[in-house]
Amino acid sequence: MTERAIRILVIDDHPMFREGVSRSLSEQPDMNVCGEGASSEEAIRLDRELKPEVILLDLSMPGGGVHALRLILEQSPDVRIVVLTASEADEDVLMALRSGAIGYVLKGVPAATLIEVVRGAIMGESYVSPALAARILAELRTVAPVIAGREKSDSTQDILASLTRREEEILKLVAAGNSNKEVARRLDLQEKTIKHHMTRILQKLNVRNRTEAAMLLRDASHPS
Repeated sequence: MTERAIRILVIDDHPMFREGVSRSLSEQPDMNVCGEGASSEEAIRLDRELKPEVILLDLSMPGGGVHALRLILEQSPDVRIVVLTASEADEDVLMALRSGAIGYVLKGVPAATLIEVVRGAIMGESYVSPALAARILAELRTVAPVIAGREKSDSTQDILASLTRREEEILKLVAAGNSNKEVARRLDLQEKTIKHHMTRILQKLNVRNRTEAAMLLRDASHPS
């Protein structure tokens, strides 16, 4: 939990759903819903004006969610974007993650789950709804990983070589689909220690989320 309230922007073109999400988050002492919007254009403008730390973004809305996602990350590369949508299509999940989303959550999740996803996002933790995660990981194994500005070369190995033995151990477990809690249990460490290590790993690898870090590891392990 952060000492200062997390600034959150909620973007969805269904007013009742948007208001319900905002109300659930606002009830948390460590969260501040600083704005709401209903379109891609509003999302981009509100991000620029309000400087949120986390954005909950629907895919199906006027202007397109993925379009907004990409433009927002161009102007605010440090913001954490969590897609909150009804779409279970593989192509939507992959497109959102590869466009820079740190999370992909299906509408209908319990409020407690969404709250934890937001708290995890601010710590750099990625999240994909369990119903989709196994399917998407299988898909990622069959598709050549695409990480902006990086080629399959010795430089990838050099980047991974910057990790400590413990960090490499944690990354391998994360890439295998384990949550922070599961990694902590397997290594007999506290979950907050794993979170700290993951933050360091993302910084060292210069990636935005766990999914990109896992793809980088697979890329290095299976060079073409």
